[in-house]
Amino acid sequence: MRRQFGVGGVQPAGSGCSLQLDPHSLPVSFEARDGRADGGIRHIEINRERVVVRRAVSGIRMAVNLRINEFLGIACRATDDAQALVLVHRDPSLSVPLLVTSDSVQLERGWQMWSEMFALPQIEEESDVVREPATRRRRHNVIKCRRPKFLVRRKAGRAQPETSVYRGEREIIARN
Repeated sequence: MRRQFGVGGVQPAGSGCSLQLDPHSLPVSFEARDGRADGGIRHIEINRERVVVRRAVSGIRMAVNLRINEFLGIACRATDDAQALVLVHRDPSLSVPLLVTSDSVQLERGWQMWSEMFALPQIEEESDVVREPATRRRRHNVIKCRRPKFLVRRKAGRAQPETSVYRGEREIIARN
């Protein structure tokens, strides 16, 4: 049985409430929207040391366990009708929303508290810049000229040098 957290940011469906997590009431567990996940929802647990993101993609359930120091910082992003504080990761699908509000005072106070809580920098981001994960680099020429793995384990055979044959010579044998 899983541990259930009493404090959190779980919002009732259709309530129109904004997401407001308190950094001083950690650990906290809540649900957030995820366009690529099955059902469009991912479950997030935030602790002082780590963040666990649970979601299912194409029927495969996964839990990604991330340390806080793997995140880049706390960013303020503009949404459709409000501002949001986001715990930013290099992979945008692992970024975690912390606060969604239209009150600028509450946003500044929350930004400062979350930044101090996790000892992460405050990042200024613009909403029109879309970041995508870096493409995977492919190594073309490095492996192309190498021997196959099977052949690397064994030594290549060498031709034995011809043995010298002496004909017509007297053999000297040492005897006691």
